[in-house]
Amino acid sequence: MTNQAFFGDPTDVQTAAVGGSLTLRGPEAHHAAAVKRVRPGEEIDVLDGEGHRLSCTVVEATHGAVVVTVDRLSFDSPPAMRLVLVQALAKGDRAELAVEAATELGVDAVLPWQADRSIVRWRAEKAIKGRTKWESLVRAASKQSRRARVPEVLDALDTKGLGHWLGGVQHPVVLHEEASESLAEYWGRSTLATSETLAVIVGPEGGISPEELGVLANAGAVPAQLGTNVLRASTAGPAAIAVLNHLAGRW
Repeated sequence: MTNQAFFGDPTDVQTAAVGGSLTLRGPEAHHAAAVKRVRPGEEIDVLDGEGHRLSCTVVEATHGAVVVTVDRLSFDSPPAMRLVLVQALAKGDRAELAVEAATELGVDAVLPWQADRSIVRWRAEKAIKGRTKWESLVRAASKQSRRARVPEVLDALDTKGLGHWLGGVQHPVVLHEEASESLAEYWGRSTLATSETLAVIVGPEGGISPEELGVLANAGAVPAQLGTNVLRASTAGPAAIAVLNHLAGRW
């Protein structure tokens, strides 16, 4: 069984040495000691969110400070292919559920999309609060799934902005029920090189409008489907990430 994971100060984690000590403070110390109830002698991992992982032994655990000894150092290299989920804003917590699950499944970045048919609207201060909430979600989901790299949360974009952004993406795919090929078929005919990005675009509960499909197509996005069933906005993105993880050999 893998060790429970907690985030440390990035500088402390990156400069740590085997045999040295490190102290978790603040909310992470409280979460480790009061919520997860780690105790002296227990092994835990301390992460920086950028790929560095310290395997440690707990020496002291209080609500204000958890002191550990560093036993091993490791580094999770960035994946050869960058997977990005472009998730349309959706009502309730469906978009957030998608982001959380995609993080656990290994997505490398998420981008909030203000689609034409999105009921939820992020404007001005709400956009800042929304992004902050998504950043908190991916950090918590990363810790829960014990991954050393926290996905990046990109700025929210409307459809026009998304079209411009896709200009820098080598492999944009838009999930659509009327697509003529499956995601697996798209993968089979595509040639993906190292360090390239594959972006999966998921619409809101009301679907993607014909006008938006035109904008995305002009930006190079290829329609693909995940089978005959129509999936919820909270399900489609994580399902696509799982399929791509398998096809790419990441699992």
